[in-house]
Amino acid sequence: MGLGNPIWGDDSAGYRIARAVSDRLIHQEATVQEASIAGLDILELLTDYNKAIIIDAIQSNNGQPGTIYRLELDDIEANHAASPHSIDFITALKLGRKLGLPLPESVTIFAIEVGQTTFPEGECTPAVRAAIPICADIIIRELRTKARKATPAVRE
Repeated sequence: MGLGNPIWGDDSAGYRIARAVSDRLIHQEATVQEASIAGLDILELLTDYNKAIIIDAIQSNNGQPGTIYRLELDDIEANHAASPHSIDFITALKLGRKLGLPLPESVTIFAIEVGQTTFPEGECTPAVRAAIPICADIIIRELRTKARKATPAVRE
């Protein structure tokens, strides 16, 4: 699932990577979604999947735009929200699990370090634009490697 705003420059990186992955996958390999949502709204889109890959923009203190991070849920700290409208993804996922929603057991996050994320910049910066096909390749390799490992060997 690629997250972001498709018209806000580098913030569209997750969205654009999901589209690049979708363009190259065979339909049965994975369900690919693009979403401009956050917080509790994301839970509905994750319900009933065994595994999920989330792709989103990130801005860290010393990161270089275009850097690709592969993270697990334990690598990210939840932010405490002031209201239910500002709940982050990690907090929403923990809440959904406590409520017994059928959410993925395995969640991997690909985060792309971004530069500018302000409106109305429609295009990504050059460093982020260059990282999009690289990240898409990494995700496709990961999906196909996991699929091969999950497929039982057939004896003739």
